[in-house]
Amino acid sequence: MPVYQLPESIVFPSPDLAEEDGLLAIGGDLSLERLILAYENGIFPWYNPDQPMLWWSPPKRMLLYPGDFKTSKSLKKSIEKGGFEMRIDTEFNQTMAACGNVPRPTQDGTWISPEMLEAYTALYEQGFAHSFECWKDGQLVGGLYGVSLGRAFFGESMFSLVSDASKVAFHHLHEFILRHQFHFVDCQLHTNHLASLGAREIDRSVYLQELKAALAFPDLRQLWTKL
Repeated sequence: MPVYQLPESIVFPSPDLAEEDGLLAIGGDLSLERLILAYENGIFPWYNPDQPMLWWSPPKRMLLYPGDFKTSKSLKKSIEKGGFEMRIDTEFNQTMAACGNVPRPTQDGTWISPEMLEAYTALYEQGFAHSFECWKDGQLVGGLYGVSLGRAFFGESMFSLVSDASKVAFHHLHEFILRHQFHFVDCQLHTNHLASLGAREIDRSVYLQELKAALAFPDLRQLWTKL
C-alpha cells in the first residue's frame, strides 16, 4: 500500500491504512492545527532532519495506565532521598532541547530538530504541551515533555543527566495523571525501559477506542494554568 502524501489542507488518512511498520503519511507541516489533529487521531510525527516529514500510527501502542507505574527500591530511594525538586512547565524549551541533546546509544543524532522545537514550543504557548522537570541544586538534571488533550497525555521524549532523574520525572507524571483522572500516558513505541516502569502494549484498534474516550472530555487547559 503506498504511503499517503499529505495535501496542503489539514487532513490525515485513517490510521488503519498505515504500513506494517506504522508509517502512515509523508509531507505536510508542523502547524498547531495539524499537530493537534494528528494526536486526536493517534498519529505522531517522527523523522530525522535529513528525511521528509513522516507521520506514524504503529500497529501496537505502548501505554502507561494510572496505578501501573512500577517503583523499584532504588527508584523509591531516589524519590525520597535523592534531593530532587519536581516542577511542571517552568522550562519547557530547555527540557525539550535537553531531550534532543542527550546522546542515545541506539540513535545517530536526534529527531528533535529546531523545526520540532519551534512547533512544540508553539503548542506549549497555547497550553497543549507540557514539561515535567527534575531539578537538583538549582540545575535541570532530568525531565520529559509531551502533549495533553482531553484526559490523554502523549509522552514525546525524556532525558537524564544524573541517575534516575528521568524516572523520577516519569513517576511525577504518573502521580499527576492518577490525581487528575487521566486515562493513560501514551508512550508510543515499546522499549524495555518503559516496560520496566509499568507501560504495556495494546493493539492500535483498542488504543483508538481508548483515545476516543479520553478525548470526549472538555478542554482541560485551565487545569494546567492552576498548577
